Amino acid sequence: MICGDSKPVRGRPEVAGLADLDQFDEIIDVRSPGEFAADRIPGAINLPVLDDEERARIGTLYKQVSPFEAKRQGAALVSRNIAHHLETHFAARAKKYRPLVYCWRGGSRSGSMTHVLRSVGWQAAQLTGGYKAYRAAVLADLEAWPERFRFTVVCGPTGVGKSRFLRSLDELGAQVLDLEALAAHMGSVLGADPERPQPGQKLFESLVWDRLRRFDPARPVYVESESKRIGDLHTPETLLRQMRASECINLNAPVPVRVALLKEEYAHFLADPARFNAQLDRLVQLRGHDTVARWKAMALAGDWDALVADLLERHYDPAYQRSLGRNFVRSADGRDLELSSPEPAHIRSLASGLLDAV
Repeated sequence: MICGDSKPVRGRPEVAGLADLDQFDEIIDVRSPGEFAADRIPGAINLPVLDDEERARIGTLYKQVSPFEAKRQGAALVSRNIAHHLETHFAARAKKYRPLVYCWRGGSRSGSMTHVLRSVGWQAAQLTGGYKAYRAAVLADLEAWPERFRFTVVCGPTGVGKSRFLRSLDELGAQVLDLEALAAHMGSVLGADPERPQPGQKLFESLVWDRLRRFDPARPVYVESESKRIGDLHTPETLLRQMRASECINLNAPVPVRVALLKEEYAHFLADPARFNAQLDRLVQLRGHDTVARWKAMALAGDWDALVADLLERHYDPAYQRSLGRNFVRSADGRDLELSSPEPAHIRSLASGLLDAV
């Protein structure tokens, strides 16, 4: 208990639900760093009251010695860690600061932090049910929510600038669900981003959930014609099913424009042909040793324009046509848009024209 004139804040509930997320100045995850890295509420920060080693140690005490001893030692560690956070992260917070705190199931870890913060006088609340309830809600919402929305699927073969087109739509105020950006992957066998490792499946689902909860069902949501897998991740099943039943627009571009866009997107490969060639090995089973060996030689020779064009013609375009006809059947009736230049201004103009026509 904190002594002096400070009293627990009144007039605001000590618990809150997921519907209240946007009412708080900050969302604080007090679980261990390992738990936080695996998944968390998007936008939350990690202020652990037990780190990974401490949590494991207290768990072992609980099982092998006694619950009492685990609680006694755990309380000392939690108190020490909360004190550290008070002296650092919370040091400059104003009196009207409103944090939402959660742990695994809304138990003692978040309860301890919430109690101390409210004792100081801050308008802190504890998330009912903690992360466990949050995760259950994410799974339930991802099952139900996609059917609320009217998706417009941006189709087009590899290299036509679908991701850039979506970014332009987003900048112009449209509702955009950019799954590849959330998955940190460009979708193809060469699509891994060396600067951004992919999140885990649970965190990816949290990021998708967070985007969907912010959309207005009365307005269209633009999304790319993704496959079931984006790198190592799976597109949520109900969302994928709803996308495949949605209206489509077809983005097209001449091969030189596609080559220029792909060279920009895969610039890290141009600077490191050996890494590119290592990725090409994944195509041997589909395209054969001789074809892949020829592509590798072109990469080492720096003949990127010819190489990218050949990859499009022999690998990406045939695979795209098979997938499109099977998964996005409404593309056959979709509006066609022609991307005639890789310049950002042209892509933005094309996106603006689409929105003006809606």
